[in-house]
Amino acid sequence: MTVGLGDNERDLLRQMVRQVLADVVPQTMAMAPIGTTADTVTIGSDAELQAFARRIATATQAQRDAIVAGTLSFRLAPTAASPAADASTSVSSDAIVRVEKGAVTEKHVREAADTGAILVLGKRAVMTPLARDRARAAGVKITKET
Repeated sequence: MTVGLGDNERDLLRQMVRQVLADVVPQTMAMAPIGTTADTVTIGSDAELQAFARRIATATQAQRDAIVAGTLSFRLAPTAASPAADASTSVSSDAIVRVEKGAVTEKHVREAADTGAILVLGKRAVMTPLARDRARAAGVKITKET
């Protein structure tokens, strides 16, 4: 029995649950000890190294076990020929992951982390707590449009 939710709220809740399940199920399957999963990591600055260390420190027990067993490994991402841009440099449109509305999930955070992009949330976008934790661990910058 759902009390106090209108049709729009129920639909949004269903959409969020579907997205979370879509993000979680493939990860769970990837952690199975069948073969080896290689995660690409970008470490070109102290901030990126710190973000990677936080990510490892906050890994689940299953992820830590997979790292120790060798079924989850890491590979360095290819580095760009140009030096890393400092924070005062403007960001090009291809370095932005934009979510206009709906739930912002781990999938969006992973996309931003993999490309080194900034995650931009539109006025009607809502970030899940797990996605916020992942963004913090991966060092993904988040901005919210007002």
